[in-house]
Amino acid sequence: MGNDDPDITFNKQGICYHCDRYELLAKTRLINPSERSSKLNSLIEEIKLTGRGKQYDCVIGISGGVDSTYVAWLVKKYGLRPLAVHLDNGWNSELAVANIQKTLEKLGIDLHTHVIDWEEFKDLQIAFLRASTPDGEIPTDHAIFALLYQTANRLGLKHVITGTNVATEAILPKKWGYGYFDWRYIKDVHKRFGNLKLTTYPHFSLLKLAFYVFFKKIRMVSILNYIDYEKAEAMHVLENELGWTYYGGKHYESIYTRFYQAYLLPKKFDIDKRKAHYSNLICSGQLTREDALKSMEEPVYPSDLLQQDRAYVIKKLQLSEAEFNEIMSAPTLTFEQYRTSNNLFESAKKLVNATRRYIG
Repeated sequence: MGNDDPDITFNKQGICYHCDRYELLAKTRLINPSERSSKLNSLIEEIKLTGRGKQYDCVIGISGGVDSTYVAWLVKKYGLRPLAVHLDNGWNSELAVANIQKTLEKLGIDLHTHVIDWEEFKDLQIAFLRASTPDGEIPTDHAIFALLYQTANRLGLKHVITGTNVATEAILPKKWGYGYFDWRYIKDVHKRFGNLKLTTYPHFSLLKLAFYVFFKKIRMVSILNYIDYEKAEAMHVLENELGWTYYGGKHYESIYTRFYQAYLLPKKFDIDKRKAHYSNLICSGQLTREDALKSMEEPVYPSDLLQQDRAYVIKKLQLSEAEFNEIMSAPTLTFEQYRTSNNLFESAKKLVNATRRYIG
């Protein structure tokens, strides 16, 4: 790490807080290997029981990426009846669309695609660009979780199975990616920099989240924490059994995400998210530090493709070169410069952890 994580601290042994946090999450959220089989079987039976008599017994998100595609393969392997939910935010790559189609056809999984209102969403994305914080992917992430909760609630289901996991994505500096659950933060950014009303944008407040979790008892299940999840092995399975094709980088199935992580973050914020991704794989024993450092010497993405993405994004967002350059040169900020529910979320996390055995 350089100076790109302003909050980084080290313990007396010289270990940074990211590694300490990984160890804590691994201890509290990864299922012990000796208990994996029994607890996974119990989870599967619980999902089948609560979904009995319904068309589906769970909801899964699908993006065409590794984690969500592997979840789709896994739940069918265990005999579940999922409904796949996909957010079409206007930035899908052709490869992502093909991956989704091949996967769900081969597995026999129904798909619900929510096509977001482009004008509203474009306005929100531009607002986050003008906010000058490094968490500009929040509009997509928040909408995805909102759709998953809304769909489960509408269908009367108790389980949303996600691809979030400790083994590959527990490490991320807070100021790089805060806020995907924080509707107050999103509203404040949009109020300051947006122009249109968000009348159809999928969202949830903190109160609505509490309604889903505590009243409706909808569980977000990180099923990959119940198994020995290895990224390379998962990709091998998907390629050989589903005809899935790799797209070149973590979350690069989206053109905007690819542009944001490979162009905007390094150039404007001096942030290379590969540091977090590779560090997580090192902590989980899937990558050596030496190999990670070698990979960090390689370009984030081919420069010619990045220039194509840059031109495409500017045109699609209907920004002028001057407007985009103004965004790129504006002073960098963090979520702390905006109104958020951060303190409430920190308290809520303590409550959730204290009641985890009751709510899952």
